[in-house]
Amino acid sequence: MNAAAATVPRHLPMALLLIRASIVLMLAPWIADKFLNPGHAIAVFEGFYGLAGIAEPLVYAIGIAQVLLVLCFALGALRTWSYGLVTLMHAGSTFSSWQQYLNPFEGANLLFFAAWPMLAACIALFLLRDYDQLLSMEQKRR
Repeated sequence: MNAAAATVPRHLPMALLLIRASIVLMLAPWIADKFLNPGHAIAVFEGFYGLAGIAEPLVYAIGIAQVLLVLCFALGALRTWSYGLVTLMHAGSTFSSWQQYLNPFEGANLLFFAAWPMLAACIALFLLRDYDQLLSMEQKRR
């Protein structure tokens, strides 16, 4: 590793923390939706993922798994796994909305385009995970 690569820009840890916190802020209502309005979550699974007949207990189980995953992510714990799985989870929801991108000016379809910078932020955070040290449980390995 050369000297330039070893130098971390002073504001990088704060920038990565802000990205991590904003991703958690975006995911939290979607996770809460599974507990507060499981019927809506079932409709989302059917409409966007083609998974008809999802039972309410399965929605709760998915919600619990997501709570645990996003908690690890929020705390900067198990970064390779938690950041990677959050990125894959968001990529799945972004790509499953492909029909909304074909008709951007119908209804609220323009809102779906916000998923792309969010996906880019998830990927960037995953790639820079070793530098995400601020308020992180997993300290940089020396």
